[in-house]
Amino acid sequence: MTAEQTLSFLVLGAMMVFFIWGRFRYDIVACSALMLSVAVGIVPFDNAFDGFSDDIVIIVGSALIVSAGVARSGVVDAAIQRFLPDLQSVRAQLALLVVTVTVLSAFIKNIGALAIMIPVAFQFARRSNVQPSVFLMPMAFGSLIGGLMTQVGTSPNVVVSRVRADLTGESFTMFDFTPVGASLALVGAVFLLFGYRLVPERKSQQVGMHQAIEITDYTSEAMVPAGSPVIGKPLSNLVKIGDGGAVVIAVFRRGTHLAPLPDVVIELDDILLLEGGPAALDRIVSQAKLKISGDRAPMPNDKEKAETEAIEAVIATGSPLIGMSAQRLALFNNHNINLLAVSRQGERLKQRLGSIRLRAGDIVVLQGTRRELPSFLQDFGCLPLAQREILLGTIRRATVPLLVLATAMGATAVGVVPVQIAFFAAALAMVVFRVIPLRDVYRAVDGPILVMLAALIPVSDTLRTTGGSDLIAGWLSGMAASLPPAGALAIMVVAAMAVTPFLNNAATVLVMAPIAASFATALDYRPDAFLMAVAIGAGSDFLTPIGHQCNTLVMGPGGYRFSDYPRLGLPLSVVIVIVAVPMLMWVWPLR
Repeated sequence: MTAEQTLSFLVLGAMMVFFIWGRFRYDIVACSALMLSVAVGIVPFDNAFDGFSDDIVIIVGSALIVSAGVARSGVVDAAIQRFLPDLQSVRAQLALLVVTVTVLSAFIKNIGALAIMIPVAFQFARRSNVQPSVFLMPMAFGSLIGGLMTQVGTSPNVVVSRVRADLTGESFTMFDFTPVGASLALVGAVFLLFGYRLVPERKSQQVGMHQAIEITDYTSEAMVPAGSPVIGKPLSNLVKIGDGGAVVIAVFRRGTHLAPLPDVVIELDDILLLEGGPAALDRIVSQAKLKISGDRAPMPNDKEKAETEAIEAVIATGSPLIGMSAQRLALFNNHNINLLAVSRQGERLKQRLGSIRLRAGDIVVLQGTRRELPSFLQDFGCLPLAQREILLGTIRRATVPLLVLATAMGATAVGVVPVQIAFFAAALAMVVFRVIPLRDVYRAVDGPILVMLAALIPVSDTLRTTGGSDLIAGWLSGMAASLPPAGALAIMVVAAMAVTPFLNNAATVLVMAPIAASFATALDYRPDAFLMAVAIGAGSDFLTPIGHQCNTLVMGPGGYRFSDYPRLGLPLSVVIVIVAVPMLMWVWPLR
């Protein structure tokens, strides 16, 4: 072993130790490893920042923006509420969640697919009176196996495609991953539907600021406009959309106050007084296509009319708003501010929203431009609560994100443009068509992940440039010399699985893929099956909460412990290996 190879192993080993330790954030660890590699001479000065211009960083960042746009549209939630409103069985709910996340993960970033469905999981948990932990870990694992089905489903597939292009001059195509990946997704999903009982039902111990200030009794007002799908239907149908999170407390029809009985038939121009949490109110308003009373666009001459947002605020003692109503104050006409909802502790508000006389301590949802809201809050003695996304009153464009995503997928599938161009254009389209507000674009991009990935690319490449990958391949070849071809493939899958919990899965491919190619060459096999084995192993991180962001995402909300992951993840990993090896040998012959 040469001095450069030794240094490469030491840097990568130290980096893994710090990743496991968790004392420092992963992007800081990756950047420190990059600087250390430069300092000891295994990464040349001129190549230190090559990773920041790599296509992988563009693809991952763009996919996160596209996923955020699809999630914000609410199209998945709306489809489930429309077509499966009465789904009650826990196993049926789990099947729907796992299958949906698995299929979505084949086409959008798996963490984005998971994020889209987590709110639905909480709805199902409330409906079935179970803890969300029943659904969340199987969903996270489903998102990982779903990502194995296409080139853009998960970062390892993107990375291994680039490695193959470097080695053979030809990249894997969009659906080269599908035959093996779909088989794994099918078997894995079936396993999760029965194996979820291996994980104890946990109660979330995470009480963040959003939970501490969660308001569930906002009063809002909405009108039934022409074209609303609830016209001619009873109130009970409307309430079902909120899934128990909101109720109708009054109906105003042509000056008449009607009791909100479940069998009251909704008519055009009815005014509905709603009470509930912001998310439930938003679901009712958006899916029933209601119009929030007072929700009007900013003045036409306002240059920031597209940059409107809603914020929760409490009316402080001494506020000029005390004793005033939105109608009397002419809130919109004089200040370009909309009052969307009001909450008053210990009291149900039954009058029209615009006529409610505000009191100190009332919590209000105000909508306005980013320029005007701060000055209004200051001038009128309103104290903003901890900022969280309030979608009530925002315009939803469900068709546009689906068309954008379908166009990007179609363009890459037929080879019109490369993946990085298609998804960068899709991310740009999400912004241009205002699917996702400009202020939220960089919030959607996971900066630390991108920085870590960019820093790790030159660091992980030191194994190849120093000859370390060939050395490891020689060790693995010696181990597999007496094994049949299936055993050699299994070693590669298991090796990638063993590394990925301690290293980002994309970085695992960067480290392991050159080793796999050298390994295959040493055994006189074609490299394709071995490269695929690395992608599968790196994408199948079911053993810890730290190896993949999907696992980390559900740990707090699910109340999981570190030891819960291998309870379900270890048997699933065994299933993946057992199914993957023969499928790889069949789809990608070794000779």
